[in-house]
Amino acid sequence: MPSDRVPPPDPVTAPSVRHVTILGMRLDHVSYAAERDGLHATTARLAEALGAEPLDGGIHPRFGTRNMLLPLKGLQYVEVVECLDHPASDKAPFGQAVRARSEAGGGWLGWVVSVDDITPFEQRLGRESVVGNRHRPDGVELTWKQLGIKGLLSDPQLPYMVQWTIDDAIRPGADKDSELMIAGLQIAGDPQRVRDWLGTDPAEPLADVDVEWVAPKGTPGLMAVDFRTPQGVVRL
Repeated sequence: MPSDRVPPPDPVTAPSVRHVTILGMRLDHVSYAAERDGLHATTARLAEALGAEPLDGGIHPRFGTRNMLLPLKGLQYVEVVECLDHPASDKAPFGQAVRARSEAGGGWLGWVVSVDDITPFEQRLGRESVVGNRHRPDGVELTWKQLGIKGLLSDPQLPYMVQWTIDDAIRPGADKDSELMIAGLQIAGDPQRVRDWLGTDPAEPLADVDVEWVAPKGTPGLMAVDFRTPQGVVRL
């Protein structure tokens, strides 16, 4: 899991965090499949590289997975996820995607866009969203709708969409005052393919994030994420 540090950005020229919402769409989180030594060891390495405090996210009973989180600014976060030894992980597309990535050694699984209303995306893609839920260790239940995992399975450059069905105050990391933020993504793929998938320019949900599109040498997908930290920019 390589990481590179560069000097901290000039506070005068560094971009501020903005909640830009175009067509009700913004970058929600990035997802990382656990490596061969499991969820906790993988999360610990990522957390150390970023200087982050990990949170136990809980179990996704419908998907047969569980996760841990690294909160970022602006209700964004890193999700580290692994499959459980449960039949749901073999049946649910999300469980299938996580298992395949972890069995390949782990690493970046994909990027996720939040939308205010998932209905237009259901109509565009001709399929219904799936209800997701998990209970935090403190017992609070988080719920959402998600759509597009089958697209991710067939073409990993594509994001999937979520519509949170809870108050922002209990969304992942809302109670944490993190100094970390996503500065950039490196995606192997074709922005036109993503544009066709989202029905809009892929820059719209990534208004505050620099995106480097590279020609895939093999499977397309999310290759690296740059994080702005108090110590500088870290690429994972």
